[in-house]
Amino acid sequence: MKVVYFVVAILAVTSSVVSAYDPSPLQDFCVAVKEIDGVFVNGKFCKDPKLVKAEDFFEHVDPANTNNPLGSQVTPVFVDQLPGLNTLGIALARIDFAPKGLNPPHTHPRATEILIVLEGTLYVGFVSSNQDGNRLFTKVLNKGDVFVFPIGLIHFQLNVGYGNAVAIAGLSSQNPGTIIIANALLKATPPISGEVLTKAFQIDQNTLDYLLKQSWYDNN
Repeated sequence: MKVVYFVVAILAVTSSVVSAYDPSPLQDFCVAVKEIDGVFVNGKFCKDPKLVKAEDFFEHVDPANTNNPLGSQVTPVFVDQLPGLNTLGIALARIDFAPKGLNPPHTHPRATEILIVLEGTLYVGFVSSNQDGNRLFTKVLNKGDVFVFPIGLIHFQLNVGYGNAVAIAGLSSQNPGTIIIANALLKATPPISGEVLTKAFQIDQNTLDYLLKQSWYDNN
């Protein structure tokens, strides 16, 4: 009997974990449309299947302009850019880097990310949770190398080569979300209390005032 209870407990836990991710589709496709017309699935309305075209599953991604303070630019291909992704549980992004360009520390609250380098050399890494001691895992990647960033963990990519770099990120959600750590803390609307930030970072108000005046560019 104890074995039965144990199995039931495991099934309950795993089913709750699975429900936290994008649900599996029960139809061939559910192309997202903005109009309020059709079935509402995963936060989007479904286009009438009889009106679906090949273009609904197609998107062209050009190289991005990296002339910005970070020297990088992320071009997302999420459900908002590619309606055919709706209910399929995947997305991707192209990341362009100028020399020394940085995709700053950020998280994807709803997705694991797998990155492949198409050109250049990247120094990449992620930090584990408090539970695991905030350990830093890093690797230098060259063309053809692949690296995985677990769901929800803070991670980054830095171009350490002498030329431009390009990478493609695959994500395990049609809408993974992105939280850039510095921007979220220092550009929140309305602002986070200075008392909170000075105590959190163990800095004085003058240092905080200096940080708050910076541009904190959003490359997504």
